[in-house]
Amino acid sequence: MTVALMWEAAAAPGRGAELLAWVREQGLAAEPVRRETFSAPGDRVLVITWWHAAYEDDLPEIPEPDAALVRRAVHRWRFESVGVE
Repeated sequence: MTVALMWEAAAAPGRGAELLAWVREQGLAAEPVRRETFSAPGDRVLVITWWHAAYEDDLPEIPEPDAALVRRAVHRWRFESVGVE
């Protein structure tokens, strides 16, 4: 089974590039099958990691950045693949 972990943060005003650099530096305790990083207007950063694991497995996640770097708490979601088309 494939599980995708999504991590999304909104940078504090004027700190979007810094948040993007910070998240790119974050290693994980294990290597995912795939890791992709996105940016969006409003200085938002999204990271999706794919894992061959069960939905309920304990998987490594990107930590919370320093509170001064973001304008709200990080959002996290977990999804289970139901097929590729």
